[in-house]
Amino acid sequence: MALRMSTLFLRTLREDPADAEVPSHRLLVRAGYIRRVSPGIYTWLPLGLKVLRRVETIVREEMDQIGAQELLFPALLPKEPYEASGRWTEYGDNIFRLQDRKGADYLLGPTHEEMFTLAVKDLFSSYKDLPLSIYQIQTKYRDEARPRAGILRGREFVMKDSYSFDIDSAGLDKSYQLHRDAYVRIFDRLGFHYVIVQAMAGAMGGSKSEEFLATAENGEDTYVHCRNCGYAANVEAVQVPVPDAVPYDDAPAAHAEDTPDTPTIDTLVDHLNAAFPREDRPWAAGDTLKNVLVVLVHPDGTREPLAIGVPGDREIDEKRLGAQVEPAEVEAFEEKDFAAHPALAKGYIGPGALGSESASGIRYLLDPRVVEGTRWVTGADVAGKHVIDLVAGRDFTADGTIEAADVRPGDACPSCNHPLEAARGIEMGHIFQLGTKYAEALDLKVLDQNGKLQTVTMGSYGVGVSRAVACVAEGNHDELGLCWPREIAPADVHLVAAGKDMTRDPEVFTKSEELVRGLEAAGLTVLFDDRQKVSPGVRFKDSELIGIPTIVVVGKSLENGIVEVKDRATGERTEVPVDDVVATVLAAVRGTASGTASADGAAG
Repeated sequence: MALRMSTLFLRTLREDPADAEVPSHRLLVRAGYIRRVSPGIYTWLPLGLKVLRRVETIVREEMDQIGAQELLFPALLPKEPYEASGRWTEYGDNIFRLQDRKGADYLLGPTHEEMFTLAVKDLFSSYKDLPLSIYQIQTKYRDEARPRAGILRGREFVMKDSYSFDIDSAGLDKSYQLHRDAYVRIFDRLGFHYVIVQAMAGAMGGSKSEEFLATAENGEDTYVHCRNCGYAANVEAVQVPVPDAVPYDDAPAAHAEDTPDTPTIDTLVDHLNAAFPREDRPWAAGDTLKNVLVVLVHPDGTREPLAIGVPGDREIDEKRLGAQVEPAEVEAFEEKDFAAHPALAKGYIGPGALGSESASGIRYLLDPRVVEGTRWVTGADVAGKHVIDLVAGRDFTADGTIEAADVRPGDACPSCNHPLEAARGIEMGHIFQLGTKYAEALDLKVLDQNGKLQTVTMGSYGVGVSRAVACVAEGNHDELGLCWPREIAPADVHLVAAGKDMTRDPEVFTKSEELVRGLEAAGLTVLFDDRQKVSPGVRFKDSELIGIPTIVVVGKSLENGIVEVKDRATGERTEVPVDDVVATVLAAVRGTASGTASADGAAG
């Protein structure tokens, strides 16, 4: 049955929505696919829902192909399983919590590791029941502090989450690879360019973790890749190559010097070059050790000050730092915090006032580049003074290291030392080797071959289904509108009756109706613009905005027995005899490849 635009629940817009930040948000709203309800919450209109369902179908087919079985959990969940895993507290303000009339605590599911684990625990008890992979496609809820970019980052979204259950790590490796291969097929079919990168497990826990990122200039994630060896990683997961220790037997003794009015790295470097010039070269920011203070807010509300020492030519990357300290959140170190730690000289903080064993008691972590024997200029813990020739390992130590400094293009590849390149992307899928974290928390064990209880080993695998709609739109549009890949387009063909109305152009509408019936009989889905009293110009613009892969225009050329067939993606127009239209469109549909995607950057 054709979708007739005269009755379809659809209104296209000429102007961009005021809150649109990215092309997908702008075009999906303008073309009538989604409609905003409130920040981060959207209604799926009929055309949008058809695209969403087609994405679901692709995901479902590929998951079924690897033997995964589909189920569906509720979105309204009790507190107790999440309390057992610790995530009731760890999630903090990021989940929607509510109580029933009896005062019992519930949440709207942000993800369902606990539910999957308990379901398997309830039904299976032997190694003979494993391996097992189960999945669902379901709506999730997260109380995003700053929902943005339409359905790319919302408070309500559709996700496919699947979990594998194995008796040991070797089984997990096999399940992980099966899912990884399925994800490659899914994203190839969806029709956008993507990369596979190493990633942080974060609050999910576990060991090995990879992300599938759709390449996009406005993506929220930054990743780096190496053209020489193929290394690729989200910047949060980059491991800085650690230099060798430096001999310091002949290093001069550390000495404090007056450096008035130098609270910043730039002012300090200028002063050093003026007052303490080096013989070999000028002082540079990389010769200084910058000590940055933040406050970690743990899920239970505890506030912990943390000091991070990085080379002065580096900045703290908030995302990298946040990934390292999860589930704690990072806040600025404010004046009240300085007041609580009088040993800290603001602008002149050095290692002497930092560390768990120091007077301040503030935990002190160093960038991995600050290795034993390296010499630094850093704060002397006295206003207006810095220490020169402070040697790591000789004059100061720290409580550990942390990967929190920014990663830049040109940095050495951790794998081969060649220069890294940077790009941006949108996270579309994330796969984890969870290990036994949730199985241990919820006591999921089965009897092994020897009759002994064995903790089950788990993997977790997510795909952003609703996000995929926006992501495909991000990678498939032009200045006129959307250009859907055929496999997820809401229809196979958009037929435009280009006459003014039935009264003035009856042959155009009559022949259009006939073509619609022929296309349907051939098994094709048709979006039919049969609107009366709408100008042909508006219909043409709407066909380009809506973005169906093949557009058929029945207009003035019908007098000569000709109909125009247009490829929306390439803009190529072909004049086709009216009697050949159905065969031409059918050939285009059947002859189009299922996607133009590709995957780069195999992580580890």
